This record gives sequence, C-alpha cells and structure tokens, in this order.
Amino acid sequence: MPDPSTLAVRVGLPANSPGLRVALTHSSYAAENDCESNERLEFLGDAVVDLAVADLIVTRYPQLDQGDGSLVRSRVVNEAALALAGQRLDLASHLLLGRGEEKKGGRDRPGLLADAFEAVVAALYLERGYDAARAFVVDQLANDVAVAAATPSQVDPKARLTQWTIETGRERPVYEVTSHGPSHERSFRHREDRRPGARKRRGDVEEGRRGGRGQRRAGATPCLNCPRSRRCARRWRAT
Repeated sequence: MPDPSTLAVRVGLPANSPGLRVALTHSSYAAENDCESNERLEFLGDAVVDLAVADLIVTRYPQLDQGDGSLVRSRVVNEAALALAGQRLDLASHLLLGRGEEKKGGRDRPGLLADAFEAVVAALYLERGYDAARAFVVDQLANDVAVAAATPSQVDPKARLTQWTIETGRERPVYEVTSHGPSHERSFRHREDRRPGARKRRGDVEEGRRGGRGQRRAGATPCLNCPRSRRCARRWRAT
C-alpha cells in the first residue's frame, strides 16, 4: 500500500491526519478490526461536496438559472463522476478493506471510490474548515462542472423527471429507498411514485421499482422506465 502521507499532501491534510485514515476505512475493514469506518464522514462529505459544487456553479456561471444549475450539479455530484475523481487521486490503492471485500475486487467498485472521495472531503472540512474543503472540491471537479455547464440538459433520468414536474406545475415525485444485507455489502431497492398527490388506489399510481448495489444507482434507475422523463430529455436536447 502506498505511503498515505503522499495522499495527505495532495488533499491538504497533515501527514499523520487521523481523519484521513478514517476516511479511507471501509466498513468491512472496520468490522474486522473494531475501528471506525468512513460511513459518518461520507454522510457529511456528501453535503459538503453538494454545497461546494453549488457554490461553484452560482459563482462562475451566472448565466445558468436555478433549473439548469440543478441539472449541472446532478451531472457532477453522482457516483460515476465522484468515482472518477477518486480514481484521479488513486484512492483505491489507499483504501482499507476487509478480507472478503478485497477478494471480491472491492477496490474497483465505483461506489466505494465515490464514498471515499466524499469522506476525504469531510475529513478536510473538519480539520481545516469549509474554505479548504471547497478549494479542494473545486480543484478536483471544476473541469467536470465546466463540461456539464456547456450542455446542462444531458442529465440523469431522476433529474429529468423532477425538472419535468417543476416545469408543468406538478408535485415532485416521492422516492423511497429500502436496503437489506450487511452494512459493507448492502443492496438497495428504490420505489418511485410519480403522482404523489393522487390517492393511492390500485392501478392509479404509476410506480417504478429497481434495485442496485449502490444507493445512488438504485435511486436513479426507476426513472429510466418513465416515458415522461424520456420525452423531457428529447425536448431539452432539441432546444
């Protein structure tokens, strides 16, 4: 495993940062070694990354309205994009994984890299404050934001469906995510009501159900079945 002090320097943390070690500790390793995992930091980092990207969009792209800004953010703050950011930092080689997760090739899982990236941001936020965390997020994701800002309508299905409900004056969809399995190998199942204001009678509410290993993936896939979201995508691409 590479020297963690090299990563600490790239992130902007002290070489002996205890927060960085926690940020790189997967729950499977924590369960085997009776130590803290990165789950709490990932929870905090998700919010910090979201705020930092929104801050960047508002500051650098005043031409984008609220709708387009939200669409740009959805293209940058998601599992695939954050996993790529984790790859650029070589987080995979620094992750602390349990034996079972290691054998299953956990280092190559995008969800683990995305979670670790958010946890690293949270560690930086806790040790050096928001300004340092924001500067790091901007350094890592500014190019992704620029690409997304050039074509804001090319977004994920969930964002397309939500934007459609806003534009047409309908209530936003209600999303419900359930999970099962151990904490380090959890599967998620996502249920989507696309008419939350309607009375829920048999055959009256359109629903989507999909599952996935990652919560972000499970949360996006039900909208792929929605014809409205596909029509919105075609209309936005045509404008």
